[in-house]
Amino acid sequence: MTATPTLPPSGLTVLSLPMDDPRVRPLLDELAVEYDTRYGDLFSSEGASEELNRYPAEEFAAPHGALLIIQENGESIAGGAFRRYDHDTAELKRIWTHSAHRRRGLARRVLAELEAEALRRGYSKLYLTTGPRQPEAKNLYLATGYTALFDLTADPEEIMHLAFSKDLVPRS
Repeated sequence: MTATPTLPPSGLTVLSLPMDDPRVRPLLDELAVEYDTRYGDLFSSEGASEELNRYPAEEFAAPHGALLIIQENGESIAGGAFRRYDHDTAELKRIWTHSAHRRRGLARRVLAELEAEALRRGYSKLYLTTGPRQPEAKNLYLATGYTALFDLTADPEEIMHLAFSKDLVPRS
């Protein structure tokens, strides 16, 4: 198997879209499969559909939320969203890279784009949770400056929802 080459940022397009835009659907569909594969009914008997439908689409719309998609040659390959958690904090959700495009730094790019947009919207802090069966997500958040709000030495399966936070600092 050959590694997919990392593209320079200029080869990608970042779009801010509503949740019901058809360019978002491919990522959400694959995310649902991934959640069901990793977790089954661990969190709910309804599996991924319950998690993906937990929040109304309007929570991810301006002025308090955003959904960003990264496209390459018209194909949606990565994305993520945030919603208002409290007055100063945005909660990151649905951070995802299509399985055919992993190991290219796209998740880091999604995080950077979401952080910049949250700053523009007036947030000073980010909060997120990830599941216990997503070690690559946990490692990504730790590597990009997020603080774990749980004991890193504990069994993730006992914690269930691995929470992280990060203070946003305007770039000069």
